[in-house]
Amino acid sequence: MGEYFRAESLEGRKPVFLRFFVSDAQNQAAALQAALDGWTAASGCSPAVSVVEQPPLDGSRITVLAQTATEEPAVLFHSLRLTEEEAAGRDSYAQSRLLFDKYLDIIRPLGLELKTHCVRTWIFVRDIDANYAGLVKARNDVFAEEGLSFDTHYIASTGIGGATEGRSAVVAIDFLTRPGLREEDKTYLKALSHLSPTHDYGVAFERGVRLSDGRIFISGTASIDARGHVLHEGDVLAQTDRLLENISELLREGGSTLAAVPYFIIYLRDISDYAVVDAYMQERFPGVPRVLLEARVCRPAWLIEMETEI
Repeated sequence: MGEYFRAESLEGRKPVFLRFFVSDAQNQAAALQAALDGWTAASGCSPAVSVVEQPPLDGSRITVLAQTATEEPAVLFHSLRLTEEEAAGRDSYAQSRLLFDKYLDIIRPLGLELKTHCVRTWIFVRDIDANYAGLVKARNDVFAEEGLSFDTHYIASTGIGGATEGRSAVVAIDFLTRPGLREEDKTYLKALSHLSPTHDYGVAFERGVRLSDGRIFISGTASIDARGHVLHEGDVLAQTDRLLENISELLREGGSTLAAVPYFIIYLRDISDYAVVDAYMQERFPGVPRVLLEARVCRPAWLIEMETEI
């Protein structure tokens, strides 16, 4: 990592965001934090950091998504986690509400609102097959209270399996916030020819969003049709084809194409699908960085999900 950042520094770029995908958060988090503390002290860099247990499927213990820039980004990033004391005895609904409350307590004194200034979220749910419903209800309730609805808009998001070092924590959330953002600066991407509105099946997120500066954020996308049905059950490659078609339509609506994608984050429910999906992506997108992770998608029939941004 140090060599990469040294090379970037020669181009006048410095790290602004790091997301670490780890194979065992409880045993790795403390050592990773100590290493980060040492590196930031030595380098003078202080990027935003997120750590999530989503085991990399290439056999590595830790993989990092790193973003560098020549200037400080005009965004705020908050990676919110619950302590053991906060999480113990709370179900996924209560934990989700607590995390959203923490976020609101951070942004409100800055004069910011969830509805206007939050650009994207990543929600990690331990044992998602059992705990997703509580998260969905909590998010729906918070959004209703904060003035978000199908008639206005929701927020681009990925809700996916993942864990943290907290043994009792079943939910963790990362928030991306853009101060100074106005409603007219955002275009929500729907691709209704390929994808159903999310509220049709009771969840509250946008498929993607394009900002007026050209940035596009694509939410976690799976093999789904315009009626909200899972397509190609049991066939991971057919699902991969369809979800990429869905992403392509979202990007087209935002004025871009798959050819402009700088990287893919790929979530697989079954680790035995790694080799075939990795080979497929290598053939179709040679040279485009990708991370394949073990992380269950919110519907058991979805074998794969992807996200990206431009």
